[in-house]
Amino acid sequence: MSQSIKILKKIMLNINSKIKCKHVFLKHPPKPPSKGESIKHTANLMLLVQPLINFLTKLTFKRLINLIKNHASFWLSSCLGKPVVWGMPYSYSIESASICNLSCPECPTGKGQTVRKNKEISLKLFQTGIEQIAEKAIYLLLYLQGEPYLNRNIFEMIRLAKGKGLYTCLSTNGHFMDQENAYQTVTSGLNRIIISVDGTTNDVYRQYRQGGNLETVLEGIKNLVEAKKSISSNSPYIILQFIVFKQNQHQINEFKNLGHSIGANKTEFKSAQLYDFKNGHPMMTDVEKFSRYQKSGNQYILKKPLRNLCKRIWTTGVLTSDGILIPCCYDKAATYPMGNTGTENLNQLWKGKAFMDFRKKILENRKQFDICCNCDE
Repeated sequence: MSQSIKILKKIMLNINSKIKCKHVFLKHPPKPPSKGESIKHTANLMLLVQPLINFLTKLTFKRLINLIKNHASFWLSSCLGKPVVWGMPYSYSIESASICNLSCPECPTGKGQTVRKNKEISLKLFQTGIEQIAEKAIYLLLYLQGEPYLNRNIFEMIRLAKGKGLYTCLSTNGHFMDQENAYQTVTSGLNRIIISVDGTTNDVYRQYRQGGNLETVLEGIKNLVEAKKSISSNSPYIILQFIVFKQNQHQINEFKNLGHSIGANKTEFKSAQLYDFKNGHPMMTDVEKFSRYQKSGNQYILKKPLRNLCKRIWTTGVLTSDGILIPCCYDKAATYPMGNTGTENLNQLWKGKAFMDFRKKILENRKQFDICCNCDE
């Protein structure tokens, strides 16, 4: 499922969980809230509703029609068993930088395996991409691999995307959020930011975020919260993300409390993608809810069955820092390039022979692609 639809669903579920109530008959009804409590409740409700409002304001008539065409062609393809593509992606991921300051053991970039011609996308190449996607796209994630804040033009890129009316988001390890960068992040117009915090103590955090410092990250989050307050801004919506591993699963509840106390808008938990998982892995969590694997006989397999279908390659365009269009975010090494948007037309690449053949093979036998065999989509 594409990022934009996921965001919309999460926002609605979050709002619903906060405002739903049970109608019960009581002999002594509860005391009505005070004026102060009512104001606080209204303010909290607005914080929940604001991301939805921001998202919906990005919809234009052309974008709405494109979204409908996009989903219709996907469902028609799933019924026919052959690819039909109408419209263009309404969600995009553009890689800001393919380098990182950390050495996370399950990350290709952290292990030095991500090889791109350009370590960071140039402003010119980014502008070329934005010009091609802006009319029909709604959502833009300025991330694929690497650390976005290592791109010297990151704030200008956000402003360019904002100027085109796109809902912008980025994912970061949070080590570059000094007071100046925090202020620039807020004033750039970024709508949403995901900050990885995989532990509540430094010793646990560093087991995966090797080379990182939890204290630096937490200080950066505080800087971001303060920067928002300083100009009375509701954006960016701050999400703290916790990838659940064996070594940090005991800190799940502590993480929830941490997110609330530090001023984040939301905390999220994510299952860990482990490359050599079939025979088990020392980092594999045994908390079933947060594991994407389960034991079958003497080996581990994906919990979700791998269907010959994938919505991502209909709804989401993914561009590397070199401008290469790839099938999805799991193609981290750009093993299946569909063409270069710096020199070729994105519309033609999206509906071109290479991508249509790829979609056809997915509908026939998805397991033939290694990038799909560790995907929980």
